Amino acid sequence: MGVTSRGATKHMRSSRSGLLFSTSIRTLALAASLLTSLPVLAQQSTEHLSVPIMRLSEIKVGMTGEAFTVFQGTRPEKMGVEVLGILRNMAGPKGDVILVRLKGPHPEYTGVVAGMSGSPVYIDGKLIGALAYRIGEFSKEPIGGVTPIASMLQINEFDKTSVEQEAASSAATMPAHTGGPGEQPAPISMTTYLRPIETPLVFNGFSEESIHRFAPQFASAGIVPVMGAGSSSDAPQPEPIEPGSSVGAVLVRGDMDIAATCTVTYMDADHLLACGHPFLNFGQVEMPMTKSTVLATLPSSSNAFKIASTTETIGAFVQDRHTGILGRFGKTPAMIPVTINFHGVARPRSYHMEVMNNARLTPVVMMASVFNAIQGINEYGEDTTFRVSGAISVAGFAKLEINNMYAPGDGQNPTAAAIAASLGERFTRIFENPYARPDITGVVFDIDLVPERRVARLETARTDVTEARPGDEITVETVLRPYRGERMVRQIPVRIPTSTPRGALRILVSDGDTLDKGRRPTPGFARNYDLASTIALLNKEHSNSSLYVSLLEASPQAQVGDKIMPTLPLSVMNVMEGMRGTQDMVLVGESSVSESSAPIDYVVSGAQVITVNVR
Repeated sequence: MGVTSRGATKHMRSSRSGLLFSTSIRTLALAASLLTSLPVLAQQSTEHLSVPIMRLSEIKVGMTGEAFTVFQGTRPEKMGVEVLGILRNMAGPKGDVILVRLKGPHPEYTGVVAGMSGSPVYIDGKLIGALAYRIGEFSKEPIGGVTPIASMLQINEFDKTSVEQEAASSAATMPAHTGGPGEQPAPISMTTYLRPIETPLVFNGFSEESIHRFAPQFASAGIVPVMGAGSSSDAPQPEPIEPGSSVGAVLVRGDMDIAATCTVTYMDADHLLACGHPFLNFGQVEMPMTKSTVLATLPSSSNAFKIASTTETIGAFVQDRHTGILGRFGKTPAMIPVTINFHGVARPRSYHMEVMNNARLTPVVMMASVFNAIQGINEYGEDTTFRVSGAISVAGFAKLEINNMYAPGDGQNPTAAAIAASLGERFTRIFENPYARPDITGVVFDIDLVPERRVARLETARTDVTEARPGDEITVETVLRPYRGERMVRQIPVRIPTSTPRGALRILVSDGDTLDKGRRPTPGFARNYDLASTIALLNKEHSNSSLYVSLLEASPQAQVGDKIMPTLPLSVMNVMEGMRGTQDMVLVGESSVSESSAPIDYVVSGAQVITVNVR
């Protein structure tokens, strides 16, 4: 894999020859934690560690050293470093930051640039930490902040909180992102004067319209998209990775990709640490870790950054924590394979990509990707209708089936946005359940284009009789008005159940969405459902390209999870009354005792109620 260190550079050979750890990362994390938290133990020697580390208590104002980062290509270059002081609690409680001034022709010209975070800093050949912060904007001096290495060594993959617990908590509460480098800073002194060096997420294959449309959703996940300032590929990169090398973190890869780069701080035979600050603050993660080539470093007084390309995969990042990110060499990350097929076009085409499996990220990435793919085909137009089918596969559960039509409406949003929102809502519902972490194993969407606006509105509905007996079959005749077309007549046979009581029987003729609104749980209710119930409910939703006839009786109907119980006796309702307080039951005043449908192949809208007297 080419991941072992190629040795110290010529000017650092004597001081960095012992840079690689021979002990495990877990042992180092424990040692670093003890050194930083217990004053007595902090005075003890660190000679038992195979890498020279300088404790925070040893660092004094005026000390000088060196830092390493890549300005172009793959080879780390040296910068001079001067310690200006220690900023106590600057990065949170006990989150001390070492303030330094960078020296040398490169930093004095470019300043502290995005992509430089994680650059290892040494004094007297001892590693003190990672360059991770910079002073505000328009700074005239390359002054930055260093995350102490002891804080970074506490990151390891043996956290007591399990992936399932963390993912469930994230999915259930969806907390606002705090502390990541991409979000808008809060109005406090740290962000005014010292803030994390940006790790911009570069979007390739996405249009500007796609990024702008979903910018608020990306922002809520802690992501500030950047277009075109780099690229992603799986090209081999023979140069080995080492401290100071550029390294890539990939969220999406394939025909569309999203990736970011920062700098390696420390590595041993199994792991590496990078960034020195959170990437997205996602906690335990799985995303591809790649080598990276820096094409150029762009100086700017307001937003200097590296233009970099991610290359061959060398493992996976498994931790995204407050003081940096941790990657494991040779690990294969569990990504979601996604395929989007287009039919009804001059040349059928397919898009393939892999997406990170994350409650906050996956829904918005899927929305942006589908919108971007639809907007990018030549056949897309204002009057185009789309038939969308496919499935979302979740390990251990039934497939979530997709089958709907989407046509232009009277609103300002394009049809592609409606498709994206509908699909994104399904992913959000999957991740919202608090009982199981969804392992999405595959996504396939088949999109068929029809070059016309296929919408139809229900105008009238009537029956061929006004009276009927239980068991009789009656016919419901409907008239629909297509967009700029002649009226269509559809006849739907309906059998009256033998158990139907005497009196007025209400018949609802409607589109699918009218039926689903009464059964669709509110967000508060949805969070009570387990994953199996959530998928079952979504699979029971009605197609919007059919017309439905529902027979309604004046008896209450209860829905518990994905189970519907019509015409409940009063005694049963009294027993189940306690479930309403726990939001486990949805109650409606009428029961749907029978349902028939007719495919229309138009996006149907409208609803009417007619009455038949049952004798």
